[in-house]
Amino acid sequence: MFLESALAERDAKLAKRDAKLAEQDAKLAEQHAKLTEQDAKLAALTKQVAELTEVLGRNSKNSHLPPSSDGPGSSASGGATGHRRRKSERKRGGQKGHRGSYRALLPPDRVDTFVDLFPEVCLGCACPLPRVVDVAACRYQQLELREHRPHVTEWRRHEVECERCGASTQAAYDSAKIPSSAFGPCLTAVVAMLTGAYHLSRRKTRQLLLELFGISVSLGAISAMEQRASEALKSAHAEALREVQYAGIKHTDATSWTRSGKLMSLWTLASVAATVYQIFVDGCRDTIQPLFGPRVGILVSDRATVVSFWVMTLRQVCHAHLLRKFVAFAERDGKAGAIGRELLECTALIFEYWHGFKDGLLTRQELQFWLRPVQRDFERLLSRGEKANIERLSGSCADMLAHRDALWTFVTHDGVEPTNNHAELELRDFVMWRKRSFGSQSERGERVAERMMTAVRTARKQSKSVLDFMVSSITAYLAGTTAPRLLGADGAL
Repeated sequence: MFLESALAERDAKLAKRDAKLAEQDAKLAEQHAKLTEQDAKLAALTKQVAELTEVLGRNSKNSHLPPSSDGPGSSASGGATGHRRRKSERKRGGQKGHRGSYRALLPPDRVDTFVDLFPEVCLGCACPLPRVVDVAACRYQQLELREHRPHVTEWRRHEVECERCGASTQAAYDSAKIPSSAFGPCLTAVVAMLTGAYHLSRRKTRQLLLELFGISVSLGAISAMEQRASEALKSAHAEALREVQYAGIKHTDATSWTRSGKLMSLWTLASVAATVYQIFVDGCRDTIQPLFGPRVGILVSDRATVVSFWVMTLRQVCHAHLLRKFVAFAERDGKAGAIGRELLECTALIFEYWHGFKDGLLTRQELQFWLRPVQRDFERLLSRGEKANIERLSGSCADMLAHRDALWTFVTHDGVEPTNNHAELELRDFVMWRKRSFGSQSERGERVAERMMTAVRTARKQSKSVLDFMVSSITAYLAGTTAPRLLGADGAL
């Protein structure tokens, strides 16, 4: 009986201990589950902090953001948090030995008024001096604006009474002699330039006309003049479009535009001779494809998939866009940062050799020779980045490798640049216009913007006076005659 009692007591103790162990195991399992959950949350928060830190550090040097987004003190502008240059010891202004600059005197045939100053008496003997013209007189000129008054022409239809029968006859209305608009071609061109080239608002344009010229016009009249100029420049826009579509080398880029708050897509296609702008309802491939016309020439762009319809071997991907991407990689920690820094080193060599070629230090053959090992290292690094399975890096490297045939077109083709800076510069004025005006309010306004900017940028590339061309175009439109040429020699199309 004693043995049985001892065994029962032992079993009870063992059962109690097993229950405690089971309870401890349950608590440990619960704690383990909580730790696992906390580890998962910590990993997610760490990832989120890294992503937000990367977004916070984005600027025009490491992303697609424009330089205007870099506020004072940003790292891109070399401010408080960025890299500061060593302060120069030189004083401000022109340095010793600087040639200086001055305004050249206009020739006498361009001077309107002469004021001759003669000495009264001789400094030697105080005798009166005659007024004799000195051909080598010291000359001083002042340029001024005077009598900037508008010119008004009035057509009057007279009614004359016949001396024979006494009947009154009024001169017939002749639309060929009497203009349909109250504003002439030059004033219309000036208004269109103020709003469409210099991007003043209609209200400021009205105020400027009143203060400078004493011309009072309504906002509706300004809008009507813009529309008249737009119709006059329709053929010029079509001419510039044909030029860029068949150009051997062309650059393209896009930005956003708005119509009454609705998001649109603004595209530019630019060559050495012309620049064309078009606004589309969206930036889809099927929508924008008509802008590019036949697949002729080499297209320089970024890696946007929307232009994938162009043959890859006839494209050049912008290395400045790639550079900004590599800067973003290099600013990250770990393996991503290491790969980014190596890619930056390769890119620095690419631009160093390219600038040497542009400066005449390297021939085309030497450029190809020096870049050959750099190309291999560049693509090898991209392949390594693709295989590293790093988030927000491997996918970008894979996409760059997919554009391999478009990475080195500038090395073998004359006139092709490794960057798309040309198109970005052509878009800059339009971007600033959009920021001030918030886009357009109608489709008609979009056509005005497209045609005006196309005519302005192309005329400047052709070294033509924008105002003269616009006056000629509006005059031809009002007279129903052939419009002048925007490209090449002056004359009708």
